[in-house]
Amino acid sequence: MTRPDGRTMDQLREVSFEGNIQPQASGSVLIRWGNTHVICAASVEDRVPPHRHDSGGGWLTAEYAMLPASGDSRIRRDRKGVGGRTAEIQRLIGRSLRAVFNLDSFGARTIRIDCDVLNADGGTRCASVTGAYIAACQALKTISKKDRTQFIRPPSVVGVSVGVVDGTVRTDLCYLEDSGADVDLNFIASTAGMIEIQGTAEREPFTHSQLSEMLRHADQAASRLIHLQEQALTELDCL
Repeated sequence: MTRPDGRTMDQLREVSFEGNIQPQASGSVLIRWGNTHVICAASVEDRVPPHRHDSGGGWLTAEYAMLPASGDSRIRRDRKGVGGRTAEIQRLIGRSLRAVFNLDSFGARTIRIDCDVLNADGGTRCASVTGAYIAACQALKTISKKDRTQFIRPPSVVGVSVGVVDGTVRTDLCYLEDSGADVDLNFIASTAGMIEIQGTAEREPFTHSQLSEMLRHADQAASRLIHLQEQALTELDCL
């Protein structure tokens, strides 16, 4: 049994980070994850949404979009507001980061993360979560410098897809695998613990043993991603 790109069943695609890809942002990174490429940029706004007005603390949220030429055929822009898959993914990114960021630590400000997919080959939500964490940390450090407070980096957050294809558990599905998967599972993890698991049987139900194997694959991949993420943060002087 071989994979389309020749990887072993538990092997990640090549993952790299290019920081400060948008210098005018408070934090930004281009994550290249195989042929999936996503720009994640953080902006800091001196305001919070209504539900945080009297909290004394801030907010963190995210927006996600696939650029028109990021897929095999042109993707239409959301002209009438987001919905469906786009809304689901940007909510996932926001709540994944809010699980580890101390919102009260950056005052009445909002950190807003924009995740724009330049090229899509599967796993765009996981790449967005992983890159958004780096951009958010850069923004938090910018706030700490402005407020002359100690920068405390939140626990790492990464995402990875796993699944069952042709009866075999595989790590980090590319588009060809994802489109024909028997089971598709997205795993969001932190050095503080698991944050979210999204798993769906696309055809037939999956077994407890398959779930255990998928979680084992995901956990191993998450450890590798956290290591790569921390290397990038070291280069960006953001540890």
